[in-house]
Parts: sequence; C-alpha cells; structure tokens
Amino acid sequence: MSFDSGPPGLLTAADYQPPRWLRNAHLQSMLSSSRLRLRRGQELLAATGASHRELILDGGEGVRLQAWHSAIEGRAPRGIALLLHGWEGSAESSYMRMTAARMLAEGFDVVRLNFRDHGNTHHLNPGIFHSNRIDEVVHAAADIARRWPQLPLVAAGYSLGGNFVLRLALRAPTAGVPLQRVASVCPVLDPGLTMDSIENGPAMYDWYFRRKWAGSLRRKQAVYPELSDWDERVLRLDIRALTAWLVEHHTDYGSLQAYFDGYSIAGERLAGLQVPADILMAKDDPVIPYVTFNDWQLPLSASLQTAEWGGHCGFLENWRGDGFSERWVAQHLGQAALGG
Repeated sequence: MSFDSGPPGLLTAADYQPPRWLRNAHLQSMLSSSRLRLRRGQELLAATGASHRELILDGGEGVRLQAWHSAIEGRAPRGIALLLHGWEGSAESSYMRMTAARMLAEGFDVVRLNFRDHGNTHHLNPGIFHSNRIDEVVHAAADIARRWPQLPLVAAGYSLGGNFVLRLALRAPTAGVPLQRVASVCPVLDPGLTMDSIENGPAMYDWYFRRKWAGSLRRKQAVYPELSDWDERVLRLDIRALTAWLVEHHTDYGSLQAYFDGYSIAGERLAGLQVPADILMAKDDPVIPYVTFNDWQLPLSASLQTAEWGGHCGFLENWRGDGFSERWVAQHLGQAALGG
C-alpha cells in the first residue's frame, strides 16, 4: 500500500485541520447531510454559472441511468468528471454539488450520475438497486466516453460511490473505458464490517439508512407493484434482515455473505488496479471502520491518505459547511488533465 503525500502543492490529508468544535466524528457525519450543507452545495454550484441538462445514459441490456451534465457556456473544458454518490444519496447530495462546483472551477465539465433507484429515477428500470450492479455503471461510463471522446475522463465517488469508483477503475481497461484517474472518499471496503458498524454504533445511523431505504423501496413499489413483493412487515425488519431478505428474493447471490463478497474491495481485491487512484479516509469514520484498512493491499498506482478527523464523508471546515474533501478531490483529479 502506498501512503502518498502527493506531488508538491497538492492538498494532503495532513492539511485537514478543522476547528476544535468540528473534531467530533458524529457531528461531522451528521452535518455532512444537514440542510445547512445542502444549501451550501446549492449556493456553490449556482455561483459557477454553469448550465445543467439531463442525460439518460446507456447502462447496457436496456438499463437506463439518469445523470446531470454541468458545463459553463462558451468554455472549452479540460476534461470531464464523473461523480458517484453514496447509498441513498443522489446527484443532488451536497457533496455531489460541491464537488461539481470545484471541478467546474478546475476547468472540467461534470456528469453527476444517479445510481438505479436513487434520486427520482425509480421508474427507469424494473429491477431494484443493489450494490453489485457495477456493470451498468461501467456501461454508463463508457457512454460518457463515447459522447465526449476528445476529453480526458476522470471519476470520483463517496462512501458506496467510493467503492463503485474503485471497482469502475479496476474494470475500465478491460471494458475499453479510457478512465485516466479516480478519487475515492471514505469507500466501503468490507461490507460486512460496515454493516456491523451501523448495527452496533449510535442508533441514529441505523435509523437514517433504514428510513431512507424503506422510503426508496416504497417509491419503487408504487411504480412497479407487480414486481415488488415486499410489504410493510418486510420494511420494518432491521437492516441486516432486510438486506438478507432482498438478497434472497431479488438477486442470484443466495446468501448475505456471498452478496457482501460480491462488492467487497478489501484485502487483495484491488491488486490488479491499473488506473491511478487517490483515496481519502478519516481515522474516526464511524461507518467505515478504519481497522478495515490495516490489511488493505493496493498497487503502486493507488495511494491512501488518512486524516485524523472527518467522520464519514464529512471533512467540514467551518460553520458554513465548506468541505475539505471536495477541494481535495478536485485538485487530485485535476492532475489528469495535466498528464499527472
């Protein structure tokens, strides 16, 4: 594993020094999805003056994925950045908007992807979202590359999106996707350990994820009632039991452990990674256990930077909700357009 400080002038994890009142992991994690932070993301993206248009990307085998393309009129972009959100986030999540604003400032056009059944996209595909649907994201990235063949393609993801972006990078060369660099913030490594953290940690995390997931499944059921065999009894199951039920009834994995193994990137699973990757993690992340990273084996093409603070995808810098991780992502991805 490479613990890289990065090229001179680039932000590193050591540069993240939040004020003392922001050094609580749970405060960081909860503020990251707060209305204050959402408003800040809206403000920063609006201030770029970019225009935004909907894309329906080809996910292969008839799958359609929604995305939003942001560009500044009259400007020739240096590249195009694909952004991936976390579980039950969306293209409109605060960190997605803030990263888009930073990438636009770096001279890039931006595509913010909605995973299947995220945002307002439950109607686009009959099958439900699950974390092993990596193939459709790879196809969507290939669609982006075909639409802008002259532009360097980079990608970034947060939490589950950080896991997806690293798996995208692993598959990109074989799939013919000309991905030049990726950045990943607080990626899910071992899904089983992440679920343990959610179950055994403060109740607010379990409540937050179960509430959003149940709401998403209800929206899916409203659109495809004939394909949705769950009821309120199922939706009231705890997060592990609900996951196991959906794995058994709506995937071919057969068991919860087989499902987790399908999208784990722990241990040696990224050993074949060829695309340069920068990874940012917080030692105090209450959702993704830092111990997970102890035995992680990365190739020389990847570097892991760890901050003392930041919580889960927080890295807030001030009371306004400005984020260090969004600046870090934009700087590191910006290297691709410079040949770095």
